[in-house]
Amino acid sequence: MTNFCAAPKCTRKSTQSDLAFFRFPRNPARCQKWVENCRRADLEDKTPDQLNKHYRLCAKDFETSMICRTSPYRTVLQDNVIPTIFDLTSHLNNPHSRHRKRIKELSADKIRTLKQKKFDETSEQEPKHKETNNSNSQNPSEEEGEGQDEDILPLTLEEKENKEYLKSLLEILILMGKQNIPLDGHEADEIPEGLFTPDSFQALLECRINSGEEVLRKQFDTTAVNTLQMLEICESCIREETHREMRDSHFFSIITDYVVDIAGEEHLPVLVRFVDESHNLREEFMGFLPYDVHTEILAVKFHTMITEKWGRMEYCGQAYTVGFSSKMKVVASRPLEKYPQAVYTLCSSCALNMWLAKSVSVMGVSVALRTIEEVCSFFHRSPQLLLELHNVISVLFQNSKREILDGITYLYAALQAFGKNLQGQTSDVFFAASSLTAVLHSLNEVMENIEIYNEFWFEEATNLATKLDIQMKLPGKFRRLTSESYYKETLSVPTVEHIIQELKDIFSEQHLRALKCLSLVPSVMGQLKFNTSEEHYADTYRSDLPNSDMLSAKLHCWRIKWKHRGKDIELPSTIYEALHLPDIKFFPNVYALLKVPCILPVMKVENEQYENGRKRLKAYLRIILTDQRSSILALLNINLDIKHHLDLVVDTYIKLYTSKSELPTDNSETVENTYETLKNKLSYI
Repeated sequence: MTNFCAAPKCTRKSTQSDLAFFRFPRNPARCQKWVENCRRADLEDKTPDQLNKHYRLCAKDFETSMICRTSPYRTVLQDNVIPTIFDLTSHLNNPHSRHRKRIKELSADKIRTLKQKKFDETSEQEPKHKETNNSNSQNPSEEEGEGQDEDILPLTLEEKENKEYLKSLLEILILMGKQNIPLDGHEADEIPEGLFTPDSFQALLECRINSGEEVLRKQFDTTAVNTLQMLEICESCIREETHREMRDSHFFSIITDYVVDIAGEEHLPVLVRFVDESHNLREEFMGFLPYDVHTEILAVKFHTMITEKWGRMEYCGQAYTVGFSSKMKVVASRPLEKYPQAVYTLCSSCALNMWLAKSVSVMGVSVALRTIEEVCSFFHRSPQLLLELHNVISVLFQNSKREILDGITYLYAALQAFGKNLQGQTSDVFFAASSLTAVLHSLNEVMENIEIYNEFWFEEATNLATKLDIQMKLPGKFRRLTSESYYKETLSVPTVEHIIQELKDIFSEQHLRALKCLSLVPSVMGQLKFNTSEEHYADTYRSDLPNSDMLSAKLHCWRIKWKHRGKDIELPSTIYEALHLPDIKFFPNVYALLKVPCILPVMKVENEQYENGRKRLKAYLRIILTDQRSSILALLNINLDIKHHLDLVVDTYIKLYTSKSELPTDNSETVENTYETLKNKLSYI
């Protein structure tokens, strides 16, 4: 049966949209509030039972925070929710239009009466809220429900003008973020002395005023607005939209990227990875975290940010943190202590050999890697330089190149196939995880025979130094040792020990158990001859499953489904294909377990179009100069495809930062003054 939205001016119906539709409540008091907010006179004489049976409102009439997706296939409203988003003004532009859902017009006396009634109700409820504050803190769901029972009253002309003014300012700020327009229009040394040049924000604001926006012109000199606060609200709205999808997904991972410079200070980019409601693995940018602080302070800030400002981790089943520096390893350990199902691991964007090399704490290795990166960066600036480098290498090392590689292979032979498989297809990653024991066994053999391997490596290094005319010298306090013994104790032994320990850390028992869930991918099941037993490791995530009591039965049905498939049916070979199967909805436990390895940072994002967060972050850092970067504008630019609900941001700003006495007339502070404060503060964000 087709459902139509009962909201005025709304033409949505269930056959044309994926939106959820909600019945009018049977509770008389709540139903009356729904009718009052709809402003439809023809519904006022209908009973709650009639409204519940014959009328619906679509999800667009409710705040997104009021809607809960209990599973990928079911959407419900929170308790005591009231619809608040309606188009009650567009018909004024065409007063002669006819529409079957007539909007009830309110007189000025009626508006004043409703406002006074609302004021009286608020005054009566204030003592009650103070008395029941403790009980509300223990039951947050009731508190949220009561807060949403506010009546929506028509705005006066003055209030409308203020909202339009705030909305115009917000549009400019969002435009600057989306278009990568820096806050400062010119460098200080570019402006001739004595010449005033407006900043980018001021220039865009004046342009809109000169184009004929009367409301903007009228309010410009009389209304004081804190643009920094508006940006912060917009920033929180963007994060909340991403966090809402994370909560719906239930499983997510946290990924940190390379440290970047923002306005002269080091910041740590933070991204999240989750499976969205369309079953696509996405990687989204969440913001920057100040990095140039003490390790313990950074650990506290990181944990506070992801649990309080960006959302509570208790809402999610697992969280995986990535980062290879010793500082980030300490930071990552804090969530691991509180959330035992979280793991510390590497990211698919970094090869295993590079991860292991960059995480070595041996100073010589770090210096060598930085030098190699600088040399590579220099020669990659020009194809001619790169060609010249290849020619020189081929001439100088035409006979010894193979010998050098052979020597390195002694240490990395066990890691080469392992690292390559980690960046391969789903089945490759599964069998790589299964081969970790053999890899560690080979590395332990190297450690047991370190004298032999060190002798071979030292001989190769000596030969290479001789060809490059480099004299080998030891630090003064180590001159009593032979060169070979010195490099064994300071380089060979620490490096091999680090590789063994790092592999154990990033492929912990919890991580391997999560990777074992890859055996639910039909192609992997086929390679194992359908002789698998997922119940053992799946039991770890029983509390996160939608129907855990039926786990064994559903896993058995999943195996039988693919074991006895038709001859013309191919086995899905990736997690992406498995998650998009039409009948996956009949296996909710399997769907949840497939999302566990899917969001692991070690798994690559199979569809590049959903890896926008990382790509846009790199593009922003490449385009915007260091001293012109802003963390908030960067968030707006990188998340440009997230819809901005301007009315919601403006309403939130008014609710949090203004009152009746503060909103309109204050000639002491104008946009120019507040913008100077904004510019100074943003340089430190």
